[in-house]
Amino acid sequence: MTSHGVIILFVICSICSVEVHGKNNNFIITNFGGINDGETDNQQVFANAWKKACGTPGGTVSIPKGTFVVSSGEFEGPCKGSTHFRIDGTLMASHGGSGDHWLTFKKVDGLTLSGTGTIDGNGASAWSRCKTNGNCGKRPTSLKIVNVKSALIQGISLVNSKMFHLHIHESQNVNVKNVKITAPKDSPNTDGIHLSHSNYINILDSFIGTGDDCVSIGQGSRNVKVSGVFCGPGHGISIGSLGKYEGEEDVSGITVKDCTLRKTDNGLRIKTWAPSKSSPVVSNVTYTNIKLESVDNPIIIDQYYCPHDSCTNGGESTVKIQGVTYANVVGSSSEKTAVNIQCSKSKPCQDIDLVGVIIKYNGQETTAECSAADVKFHGTNQVPSRCS
Repeated sequence: MTSHGVIILFVICSICSVEVHGKNNNFIITNFGGINDGETDNQQVFANAWKKACGTPGGTVSIPKGTFVVSSGEFEGPCKGSTHFRIDGTLMASHGGSGDHWLTFKKVDGLTLSGTGTIDGNGASAWSRCKTNGNCGKRPTSLKIVNVKSALIQGISLVNSKMFHLHIHESQNVNVKNVKITAPKDSPNTDGIHLSHSNYINILDSFIGTGDDCVSIGQGSRNVKVSGVFCGPGHGISIGSLGKYEGEEDVSGITVKDCTLRKTDNGLRIKTWAPSKSSPVVSNVTYTNIKLESVDNPIIIDQYYCPHDSCTNGGESTVKIQGVTYANVVGSSSEKTAVNIQCSKSKPCQDIDLVGVIIKYNGQETTAECSAADVKFHGTNQVPSRCS
């Protein structure tokens, strides 16, 4: 055989190898018996496809267009290399439901969760319990990421969760980008993204409008960046609540930048319980280049947080808040008081700095109310310009 023939044969074999390799790595749900009729439970189908993908280097689970009902999904590693979960259809939760979570990815390093599809929590089937008697019971988070390192969540939509839409817990180096999270403004506890015990988390260029916090940054969260997020409706972008449970860990290195909040119940909020059962420290927090559009409580530190009047009267928070900067926060408030900083008398807030803040109410100047806090307004032409 000539050298030219050898080269041609080598190229043909390489192409064949790539095609076979690609086929072996892509595990399509319908090839495992998945039924997209919006009724049949595909739990075992998804489990089987995940087992194959997780056990294959660079394995992919692919969900094509259509509605696939999944009663629950436990996708656990460690896997043989990076793993991709591609959603182009709709994953639909069952009616009702209880427990901590619906879909969980655990101990998976190098996870990519992407696509043009939707994770639908079917939340209305559970929210009705809250409206009937006020006792919501335990409801599952739609998507929980646990003990995962180096993950990308991109392009997907999450809608109508029974509880939180996305909870990232005990994970590192997770990037959430270009996601859309929506639920009705009166849906209970439907936080968009909740973080806890996680480090180096980026939430970027996303749209979040729910019935609770767009982003809630809980205990043990460090080195978090929220950038390019549109929030509304909802309860704003929050740190906390903190101090409700024993043994809570510090929160530090939080940056919120280039975000827009529209008609939210709160804007930039830090909330802690009083009295507190633990004493974490909140430090090194920066809010910069924030646009506000008719927002309630645009800037608020509430160390007497007590939703639904459910806590014991009296007592002070033992959560320490220090090193918080608000820079170039501009726009409109829905009320006269635009800055409301109410800190613990036992652990006053320290180093609270405002620069380039201009927030108006019906075109008029707003006020700032401050208690037990070291608050400094830097520069001129700020609105408000001082604590009253």
